[in-house]
Amino acid sequence: MIRHIRLHICALLLLLMPCALHAATPQLQATQGDVVRVETDASSAKLRLWCFGKQWPTKQQADGHWRGWIGVDMKQKPQPYPVEWSDGKRVVARATLTVRKGNFRISRITVSKQMAVFDKATLHRIRSEVKALKATYTTPVDAEPAMIIRHRPIEGIESTPFGAQRFVNGEPRAPHSGIDIAAPAGTPILTPLAGKVLMVKAMYLNGNTVVIGHGNGLVSVFSHMRRTMVHTGDWVTADQQIGEVGATGRATGPHLHWGMRFNNARINPASLMATAASTPTHN
Repeated sequence: MIRHIRLHICALLLLLMPCALHAATPQLQATQGDVVRVETDASSAKLRLWCFGKQWPTKQQADGHWRGWIGVDMKQKPQPYPVEWSDGKRVVARATLTVRKGNFRISRITVSKQMAVFDKATLHRIRSEVKALKATYTTPVDAEPAMIIRHRPIEGIESTPFGAQRFVNGEPRAPHSGIDIAAPAGTPILTPLAGKVLMVKAMYLNGNTVVIGHGNGLVSVFSHMRRTMVHTGDWVTADQQIGEVGATGRATGPHLHWGMRFNNARINPASLMATAASTPTHN
């Protein structure tokens, strides 16, 4: 009799367990540098999204579902990672995100010696400028970007793609964290997203640079401009001209370096383009 009661209790517990525990864990895939859009139909007043040990922005949709975005850094180790939706007290949905290695090409440029080998004073300046630039990546901006880019800042030939391994005068340098677009000097640069200007600076390597924070940890960097047309603290609208294409800093010709950070991850701007392939979702 006791055995039968135990069997009935076990059967009842199985019926009461959430269905999600019996479902297969959704499998997501992304390449280094991608922004991944994920969704869940789990209901809650507020859901938080976690991956890579970071919390990522979320937004509830009109149908009650939640959508979130995860940035995969260009050097994120290729392997599976857990994705979790939490209501602040417990995990309500899970998935697995498998990061694939990017197929990044080699890029070689030849520049003057002063742009490749630096004396002590120049090295100090470069490090100070890099520190200031990195500080903008974590500067909070009270805005909520659309997370979709309709067009590039300029039209032109992509001279150096995202993630390319750079060699300067034959010496290896850090991978290319943005997209270089070649265009005639003076070409107007139009920011694809609205936001707050976080920095305007004439940098030794990046040349005339504008940094714009769009909110939710999304930041755009535009470099090598001939001239800038905004000031730190300005709020800019989408499609507003912020400068002109130039060849300032370490550049072999007129072009725009367009880089983006998302929650400090180095991402490929093309992954936010409206024409990009749809990103994986899960329920």
